[in-house]
Amino acid sequence: MEERSKSRPRTSQAPDFSVDRQLPSWGEELRCMPNELLRSALFNARNRNQPRRYYENEEIAVIGRSARVTYTGKELRQNDELVWLQLIHLARAVPLGSPVEFTAYSMVQALRRTKSKPNHQHVVRLLDSLRRLQANSLSVYSKRLMRGVSLSMIPKFEWQNEATGSRLKKWRAWVAPELVELFGDVHFTHLQWAQRLALPSGLATWMHGYLASHRDPLPIKLSTLHKGAGCTTDTPRKFKQLMTTALIELKSVGFLDDWEIINDLVHVRRR
Repeated sequence: MEERSKSRPRTSQAPDFSVDRQLPSWGEELRCMPNELLRSALFNARNRNQPRRYYENEEIAVIGRSARVTYTGKELRQNDELVWLQLIHLARAVPLGSPVEFTAYSMVQALRRTKSKPNHQHVVRLLDSLRRLQANSLSVYSKRLMRGVSLSMIPKFEWQNEATGSRLKKWRAWVAPELVELFGDVHFTHLQWAQRLALPSGLATWMHGYLASHRDPLPIKLSTLHKGAGCTTDTPRKFKQLMTTALIELKSVGFLDDWEIINDLVHVRRR
């Protein structure tokens, strides 16, 4: 897609968020994310059994040379991306800076393929993820922005009555207004939500986002994807096995028409 023309030249002056601004609009069947983040290891694809580490203003791997991402906070993984995608989806309907309201169980249900009744552990995992998304600092330096954008992914989050300690009936979360800059007019990707929910969390979901961010994905090295997904597998052979499984999953949900790995280059044809 071509970027829309501007009536005046772009400058590096910080935007004014005093006027209510909203994210772009998209359909209920979609979720959206800025391209720079989908092409990075911010929400990595590591094994969920590995301990999460803490980052202190560290640079996150990004595929391509158009952006640089630094992050402070507890390590984020694909299950955290799922929660953030849903929060952004809800936030598109309100002015940025206004709270998004939801019940814990409605959020859990939105993040699950099955519609069976969620249990207490689902809510605990949701709360843990929201805490990680709040207690962080993210900076994106992009050539298209001509400057850096820094934000807390969830500047504020309310889930319990401070006086009694009891859980609120409706939780409230604020999404950073600076997100509107990262989305821009066309610099974000539509993700088919049903496909995403049908995929096992990990390398398959990371590849779903990365490949969706390219209209016609070019062949790419396994070593580049290993770094971009933030994987820590011990050997190239093991990662190739994981990638093969992920590509099979992507084809099974209808995202890919076909794929093959030739000389450690991943070739895909999107549906």
